[in-house]
Amino acid sequence: MAPAIFGQGKNAPTVEELVSKNIEAKGGADALRALQSLRLTGKLLVNQGQIELAYVQMKKRPGEVRTEGTLQGMTQIEAYDGKEGWKISPFQGRKDPEKMSADDVKSLMEDAEIDGPLVDWKAKGSVVDYLGTEDVDGTPAYKVKVVRKNGDVSYVYLDPDHFLEIRILTQRTKHGAYEEVETDLGDYEKAAGVFVATSIESGRKGAPDKQRVIIDKVEANEPVDDKIFHFPTASK
Repeated sequence: MAPAIFGQGKNAPTVEELVSKNIEAKGGADALRALQSLRLTGKLLVNQGQIELAYVQMKKRPGEVRTEGTLQGMTQIEAYDGKEGWKISPFQGRKDPEKMSADDVKSLMEDAEIDGPLVDWKAKGSVVDYLGTEDVDGTPAYKVKVVRKNGDVSYVYLDPDHFLEIRILTQRTKHGAYEEVETDLGDYEKAAGVFVATSIESGRKGAPDKQRVIIDKVEANEPVDDKIFHFPTASK
């Protein structure tokens, strides 16, 4: 029988307890605060793994992110500097930087979170509720609902033994259409005292072809030039 804590009865954990366990599992509040930047290097697998791109993602507090995918000398870039997002899409024939819409930036804002959606949720203006447990590929995961300030809803599934995120299901309206994006996280490795997922599989819920990121190298607190996150300006 599953422990009583796996229900929604009197022994069910509170949101505060789960968030505290999540922070502790990641390495603790002090280690998280000390982690100011992350550089993740690896490969991006798309088209059911048939196409492999070199992958680099850089994150920097308080909320900047840049993701690059390179294939055959062409590099796709998506970046967010905390205020606006932009992209370069050479695989769609567009080699000049383009500003991204507010809807398109939502996913980048979430990618920029070094700590994940639960840490400092009150300061972020989110509303968080514990919804009990739900099966995630055979694991009775703790299910936590996060309603973000921008209206996006993320269901965060925590491993019952380690209290790290194993799945995040995000629901949002994008260009007038409803979408659900499911991200599975695993193979956590420690960098500067903080556990970071090195296997990330993401795509529309129910879609057979999800993209997979496999991280080979995690670098913490390396110097990062803020310029890489900002929309490129033409050199004089």
